[in-house]
Amino acid sequence: MIISKYFWDISETALKETARILKNPKHPQFPVKMVIFMSRCDKPKELFSLIAKDEFIDAWPKIRAQWIKRARQSDFRDWWETIYEHLVDAHGRARRKPTSATPVFFRKFGALIKEARIRKGLSQKQLAHRIGMKQPDVSRIEEGRKNITLYTVMRFCNVLGIKKITVGQ
Repeated sequence: MIISKYFWDISETALKETARILKNPKHPQFPVKMVIFMSRCDKPKELFSLIAKDEFIDAWPKIRAQWIKRARQSDFRDWWETIYEHLVDAHGRARRKPTSATPVFFRKFGALIKEARIRKGLSQKQLAHRIGMKQPDVSRIEEGRKNITLYTVMRFCNVLGIKKITVGQ
């Protein structure tokens, strides 16, 4: 595959170095170069001509972390995340678990949000639109898998009419 169509903004020397880096998932610059490549490529077939699916599964957590540093919100990253999840399921491998358990408050708050949303007759997408976020984020919040700011909690409460949240036990 010709990587120059994805790395059009670098010199010939840098292009050769990038090609060398992309062949080695253990290279420290690999996640950085993959984020650039994947943010410009929408063809999984081209990605997997560059890196084996098993290597992608192993490398994705570091690539994702690098991508989050670069851009907090990215529909393209979410799209590649979905591909990663399908590959993990297809290859029968366990997804990487977070290093710590989800705090109880996140799960309780998520259940409260979901209950209030359903009571109001809103879909996740409708709620996301009213709050100014994306539907997958609402889903993660309802599942207790997303750490959110106090400002986001206030936005949910205002839209859903939640007056009181018990934080303690």
